[in-house]
Amino acid sequence: MFNIDINDLFGSTKKLVGLDIGSSALKVAEILETPSGYLLNQFSQISLPKGVIVDGLLVEHDVLTQTIKELFKQSKLNPKHIVTSLSGQSVIVKRVNIPTMEENEVRDMIHDEASKYLPFDNMDDVNFDFQILGVNEYNPNQMDILIVAVKKDYIEPFVEAVENAGVSVDIMDVDSFAIENMFEENYEPDENDLVVLINIGASITNINVVKNGASIFLRDFNLGGNAVTEAIQEKFGVSFEEAERMKVEGTADDKMSEKEFRDSLLSYAEVICLEIERSVDYFRSTSGGEDIKQVLLSGGGAKIPGIAVDLTQRLNIDTEIIDPFKKIDYNKKNLDETIIEQIGPAVGVGVGLALRRIGDK
Repeated sequence: MFNIDINDLFGSTKKLVGLDIGSSALKVAEILETPSGYLLNQFSQISLPKGVIVDGLLVEHDVLTQTIKELFKQSKLNPKHIVTSLSGQSVIVKRVNIPTMEENEVRDMIHDEASKYLPFDNMDDVNFDFQILGVNEYNPNQMDILIVAVKKDYIEPFVEAVENAGVSVDIMDVDSFAIENMFEENYEPDENDLVVLINIGASITNINVVKNGASIFLRDFNLGGNAVTEAIQEKFGVSFEEAERMKVEGTADDKMSEKEFRDSLLSYAEVICLEIERSVDYFRSTSGGEDIKQVLLSGGGAKIPGIAVDLTQRLNIDTEIIDPFKKIDYNKKNLDETIIEQIGPAVGVGVGLALRRIGDK
C-alpha cells in the first residue's frame, strides 16, 4: 500500500486524521488504535459547492480552503497533520516489471528512464512513488512494481488549499488505495481471491482489482453519482439539492411510485454500470481468465437503490455494498448508530485515509 510523504509525493508518529476531498462533499475522520482494535473516534462531513472541483481538478481554490476550515470547526477536531488523496485521470498508476534491484536504485531508474514507463518527458515536473510487489511470476530475474505519478501543477493547488486552512498535508494518497486499505482492515480474503473494489464518487469512479494484498488492475473514469442526480433534476425540474435528496432516499414523493422511481434511478445509472461492465470485461480478457470472487461497492453512488443487484446480473459476479465498519468500532459517545448507518459506504475513502500511518507500505 502507498503511504506518501508529501515531500516526495508519497511518505515521527504524528497524529493524523483523514480528509476525503470529494467533488460534492468533504469528510474528515479520526481513527484511534485501541487494545481491542481500531475505533472511529470522530467523523464529520460538509457539502462542497458545485464547481469547486471539476473532473478531479481544483477550480475554486479559496472556496475549498474556507470549506475545510468550516468542516474542522464543525467536527470539533483541530488537526495539525492530515492525510488526503487524489483520483482521476491526472493520476497515473502503472504496474511494470523491471530487472531485480535495490529499492534506492528503483527510484533513480524511474526518474532517469521515466519515458519508458510514464507519459512524462521531464520527471522534475512530477511527483511519484512506487511499491515493490515482488518477484515476477514469469521471470525470477525481474520484479513487479506499481508506480504512481502525478504532475506537480495538479497536486500543488490541493496541498496549498489545505495548508491555507492551517494544517499540514503529511501524506498524499490515492482514492483507490485508501479504499483498498479500508477493505484489508475489514475483510479477510484468501490469498488467491480476486476482488474488485469499485468506488462510485460524485464525479469519478475508481476501479481496483486486488489479489493477495496488491492491486493488479486500476482504472478511473469521469462518471459518478452526479450523473444520476442531474438526470433526476432534468426529469422532475427540481434543484440539484432536491434531486440529490430524492436519489439518496430513493423516492420521488408523490411524483411517481417508489418502484417506478427506483427503476428510473437504475436507468439513469446505466451509463455508470455500462462503463464498469466494460472495465471488468477488459480485465477479464487480459488476465488469463482468472475467476473474480466478489465485487464490493463503496462511495455515495453505491447507495443508489438496486445498483448492486444490477451489477451482479451484468457481471455475473456476487456484488455487495462494502461495510467500512465490519471490524472497526466507533465511539458511541461521539457518534450514534444512525450516523454510522447514514454514512455507510460513502465514508470508505475517509476511513481508509484515517487508517494511514507514516511508514506504512
